[in-house]
Amino acid sequence: MRTAVLALAVLAGGATAAMAAPKSTLSIASTAQDVGQLDPDFATGTPDRVAVGWIFNGLVRFKPGSMNPADIEPDLAESWESSADQLTWTFHLRHGVQFHAGFGELTADDVVFSLTKAANAKTSAFAADFAPVASVEAVDPYTVRIVLKQHVPSLLGLVTNYSGGYILSRKAYEKRGADFTRAPVGTGPFAVASITAGQSMTLVANDAYFRGKPQVRGIVYRFMPSDASRELAFRSGELDLAPGVQDQVWIKRMKAVPHTVIDVFQPGELSELNLNVTVKPLDDIRVRQAIAYAVDRQELQRWKGTEVARAPISVIPDGQLGTVDAHLLPHDTAKAKQLLTEAGYPNGLTIKVIHTQLAEMMAQMQVVQAQLRRAGITLDIQPVEHATYHKMIRQDLSPIVFYDAARFPVADIYLSQFFHSNSIVKTPGAVANFSHCTVADKEIDAARVATDAQAQLADWAEAQRKIAAAVCAVPLIEVEQVWVQHDDVDLGYDLQGSLSLGPLVTEQTHFK
Repeated sequence: MRTAVLALAVLAGGATAAMAAPKSTLSIASTAQDVGQLDPDFATGTPDRVAVGWIFNGLVRFKPGSMNPADIEPDLAESWESSADQLTWTFHLRHGVQFHAGFGELTADDVVFSLTKAANAKTSAFAADFAPVASVEAVDPYTVRIVLKQHVPSLLGLVTNYSGGYILSRKAYEKRGADFTRAPVGTGPFAVASITAGQSMTLVANDAYFRGKPQVRGIVYRFMPSDASRELAFRSGELDLAPGVQDQVWIKRMKAVPHTVIDVFQPGELSELNLNVTVKPLDDIRVRQAIAYAVDRQELQRWKGTEVARAPISVIPDGQLGTVDAHLLPHDTAKAKQLLTEAGYPNGLTIKVIHTQLAEMMAQMQVVQAQLRRAGITLDIQPVEHATYHKMIRQDLSPIVFYDAARFPVADIYLSQFFHSNSIVKTPGAVANFSHCTVADKEIDAARVATDAQAQLADWAEAQRKIAAAVCAVPLIEVEQVWVQHDDVDLGYDLQGSLSLGPLVTEQTHFK
């Protein structure tokens, strides 16, 4: 959904001058205090995902502005084919694609290296996604063959411009080592030029980009975790694009700002409380059920606003292939109190949790904190910087983990990453199973290799219902992405969806 606001009056002072002056560089806000991870295989935080999308390519890509799997199109691979059983896939690379910073031409060796790295739990947060891959080999310098151990719901989803599918320079990675995360080398339309800690990252146009010379000459990605600071900077003309606040009141206020375009787009990020079922007091299902009954999803939806938020129906996001009504426990504060008493906590209990300082996530957690308090459950929130938060929760340091996420829109990905035993944090295949949930492994595994579509859907449905019944996680709310831009920016496409969780800046993006 796009809302454009055009005013007859002009802005006064500096904002008028800023918007009227010829521009060649985009100023874009980040919600983080600094870069977290620009190694694409570890870029799990939203601010990093946004930037990685400008720097790297996959073998294939979602058409800009879309996250519909039907819109996947060639990227670094100009064509591909699969065997009849869809276990062997062959990709034919474009010739002459150049890496940033003089690291030479992309070859099959870089693709093999990148996908092998993405499949290694020591070098990737997305390794579990590649478990079905038996081998990746270079047939010749421009041909890559991927052989699968078993059928997967979407092989193209693994090698698209998302998560572990990004392709990086082997030479650059080996040469730069630990510095690669702040000096990444890809093939995308923009290359990292410099990073000033706590202030900004500067990217420059890749004039050798295989799709053509970018019309925008650079990007300044400004680290601005404060919602108020971003809004003031946008209103004054210092920012061209910025993450908005996923809140109806904010959207209404910004609609009144002259020359402003507001984009509300997919995917909806599902926020959940992941409950570690192996530690006290959460090892008692009655306590987990009490938390679930204490949460009021309709109140959360009203708080966020119906234009951007909806109440979830399952432990995975709505709108994915395979999502069903998982029969989540309804809001019932009295029932929550009763269960706590039965579990031995008639006077309530306190649980210490680690949580990010990011403003929007903190605000939502505080609403949940208030809801749980009504039932006698006190969340003692320990706030930390966002990048630190991601490190700490992956070290299993918080019994309750608030996490909001969007994934490739097929049920297998979310179920595998958040609820399969292979993905439990601090294990070799660790991804994002903070709850240590294992109740649906059988169904998740069966669905992944199913060749009958109806059987696959049935397994996914049963997995969701088992996870919901075990209360491994408490779904809170689904919120779509909100960004704001000045109307002199043309992205070059219609923004309906973006799995990088922010607008792609492409070679077609330009100032009007």
